[in-house]
Amino acid sequence: MTAPTSPRIEHHPDIMALRAHSEETTSTPTAQGVEALALLCGIYLAASPWIVGFSASTTLTVNNLITGIALACLVGGFGHAYERTHSMSWAGLCIAAWTIVSPWAVSGHPFGTHALVSNVIVGAVACVAALALAGLGVSRSATTRPGLRLRR
Repeated sequence: MTAPTSPRIEHHPDIMALRAHSEETTSTPTAQGVEALALLCGIYLAASPWIVGFSASTTLTVNNLITGIALACLVGGFGHAYERTHSMSWAGLCIAAWTIVSPWAVSGHPFGTHALVSNVIVGAVACVAALALAGLGVSRSATTRPGLRLRR
């Protein structure tokens, strides 16, 4: 169980600066576009067995449904609390990579090329989006810590 945060830490200048910079980072059109693209990838991935027509492959259908929902929920959290969730964009990258590999890993029978192409394309787009979201977090943390100096 975690202890409640003291009111003093909530108003500390460093924390307030980090939150302000996170707000600035996520309010840019580029960041919002990347988040929207990643969210759409998750929604499409969850619905792709029925959109593309490979719902007869139950293992791949269930896999895409679960990974799509997980990706959409993960990306959905970025908009509300980016300062605490930006490091989880690497989990989105893992989900996207799994999406590319999953047709070979989970399909118990031969599947059509439409399932393969769908998963590879949505996985590649989600990989790019996850890397872009991770880049936002890296650039954010690198630019908000000017007061920190390495000791020699």
